[in-house]
Amino acid sequence: MLVASILEAKGSVVATVPRSTPLTVVVTELVRHRVGALVVSPGDGSVDGIVSERDIVHRLSGVRGDLFDQVVESVMSTQVITCTPEDTVQSVMELMTDRHIRHVPVVVDDRLCGIISIGDVVKTRIDELERDRNELMHYIGAR
Repeated sequence: MLVASILEAKGSVVATVPRSTPLTVVVTELVRHRVGALVVSPGDGSVDGIVSERDIVHRLSGVRGDLFDQVVESVMSTQVITCTPEDTVQSVMELMTDRHIRHVPVVVDDRLCGIISIGDVVKTRIDELERDRNELMHYIGAR
């Protein structure tokens, strides 16, 4: 199965924020969109970085002063691991496991076209296993 199939099911809308967004707004946007990460983008489809709940919590542990006076650029990850719609779900699952990441932006020609989370990957895998189970049950019952 390909990443494109996940995007077909969930859509390609991605919550983004620019680099200069205050962290108070980032936290509000994470809650509002009910997501664990936002892609940092100037709004033209390019990817400058990604900021996750984990990035914010890690930064909290080392900050003296008010973290929420800072902007997203101060906590975002700039080495963003991405995938394409043509990548397999299996390869993205391995990438997420190996890199300890839970969100992977999907890009085509260096332009953001979606994002998948570990939850999307797990749901897809469970659906595949259920489909395989049903096919096997049908095969066994048909004999």
